[in-house]
Amino acid sequence: MSSSAPLPRVAARTIHKSFRRETGEIVKALDDVSFQATQGTLTALVGPDGAGKTTLLRLIAGLMAPDSGKLEVLGLDVAADPQIIQNRIGYMPQKFGLYEDLSVQQNLDLYADLHGITRDQRQEIYPRLMEMTDLGRFTQRLAGKLSGGMKQKLGLACTLVRSPELLLLDEPTVGVDPLSRRELWDIVTKLVREDGLTVVVSTSYLDEAELCGHAVVMHLGRVLAQGKPEQITAKAKDNVFIVAPDKGMTARSLQARLFRQEGVADAVPEAGKVRLVKQPDHTDDIRIDDQPVKLQPVTARFEDGFMVLFSAVATKSQSSNVALDRPKAAGGGEISVEVNDLVRTFGDFTAVDHVTFQVKRGEIYGLLGPNGAGKSTTFRMLCGLLPATSGTLRVAGADLRTSRAEAREKLGYVAQKFSLYGDLSVDENLDFFASAYGLRGAKKRERIDWSKEQFELGSLSTLPSGQLPGGFKQRLAMAAALLHEPDILFLDEATSGADPLARREFWGRITALSEQGVTVIVTTHFMEEAEYCDRIIILDAGRNLAEGTPAEIRSHAKSKNGEEPNMEDAFIAIVEESRLERRKAA
Repeated sequence: MSSSAPLPRVAARTIHKSFRRETGEIVKALDDVSFQATQGTLTALVGPDGAGKTTLLRLIAGLMAPDSGKLEVLGLDVAADPQIIQNRIGYMPQKFGLYEDLSVQQNLDLYADLHGITRDQRQEIYPRLMEMTDLGRFTQRLAGKLSGGMKQKLGLACTLVRSPELLLLDEPTVGVDPLSRRELWDIVTKLVREDGLTVVVSTSYLDEAELCGHAVVMHLGRVLAQGKPEQITAKAKDNVFIVAPDKGMTARSLQARLFRQEGVADAVPEAGKVRLVKQPDHTDDIRIDDQPVKLQPVTARFEDGFMVLFSAVATKSQSSNVALDRPKAAGGGEISVEVNDLVRTFGDFTAVDHVTFQVKRGEIYGLLGPNGAGKSTTFRMLCGLLPATSGTLRVAGADLRTSRAEAREKLGYVAQKFSLYGDLSVDENLDFFASAYGLRGAKKRERIDWSKEQFELGSLSTLPSGQLPGGFKQRLAMAAALLHEPDILFLDEATSGADPLARREFWGRITALSEQGVTVIVTTHFMEEAEYCDRIIILDAGRNLAEGTPAEIRSHAKSKNGEEPNMEDAFIAIVEESRLERRKAA
């Protein structure tokens, strides 16, 4: 190696790591993994839940030892010198240990004390951390009162309090809204660019990998590919197209049909059309109803290359459709959810501030907003889990002030963490939820059989749900929510943590339900998923900032570099403009 070549700060060679489940089954978390992270670079470990990203970061941090292979960090053998390495690096796990009953300043002071940071050093470090994270205005606020994005910034500040030589970040933006996500990445890229810090970050957001100098694509403990992001993007070169739906067909309906076709690596709604990625080895036409689909070529991006790699090794569901036992008539203009002048206060804090909207039967309606915007509170009121302070709320024809139990019988709910019982098998979870929904005897058995067939769960009947892969947990949660054939389905961050293939299949099922008249209300931090919605409302500080179709929402953002704005650009533009107006008025 020449003297000018950058030093490897992390060097992993043929790393293997296995774990034994309670059932005795051996699971390979890492299988022959090799990669390097050189001085002053930003490396992304990219892949879905279960890819091995967290295990690899924990090995690098010296918290575990590999079963075999060689792992050097900062020039030291991790297995031989874990404590020395831990003293020189910063590691921010997914559940960073903030003390929620301590203030921002007290959390910083605690971590400074733990790392032996002197008073003089703090006077130099603290101002820069406060400026970098924009937490200077909130030093006396309790950590538990911060929004999700601000908590992540505080966790990062606490990790950086001792100026580490290597920074490890495990999914730092999971569950964080797009605006906070962009702010966090601005901080990280600035540390690399200006301070020459070496950073290794795991992420399931594929657009984040494009900000890195090196990307390691992982799946089930193996490295599928690695290199500069443009090298991963090149895997999809000349195989990415835009498809326009026929008149009268929605983009999401076209997406659901295209995604099931042979030779399709990916299909997602984009600006009222569908972005389609072909498998490079598929030379035949893509056809629907035996007719070739008209394909307009476009430039590939990182996500397209990732999906070419991922779809070649992952198993597609045989069907991403759902057929209800008793199909409901779609559309017709009937109002399914009616919210008028809705207010919810907690003491002197107003979480939801005079919000009004309507959702028609069979619509998919997106409830979006930054962390702390009031959308979760609104969602809980819609589900009948929280009473409103004032205003009216009618769901499935029932007034939630007087008939909450009646309304809940017509609702299905899929939460971010799925509300499954991890120690119970697939069959036992379905049996429990069927009983909770009042199903008995032959009807219960019939509905459980239906749900297992629809969601391809039969082969997993006896497996504890806690041991299911993320995509199958999602299927089981959806199956449980549909056992009683609800009129309205609530999805609260239901795709968080699921792999891209599982998310596409999930939305295929949602599209099928909508076409059969089920009303769907969804919250998500994946802004591209808002393209599946008929209409969207964006909330911040409890207020309605914008409402409309995806096209109407996108019109709030300006094009950049000659490209049409996407939903994330529009979301950030709407929220930033509103916050600027509030600051001016204050």
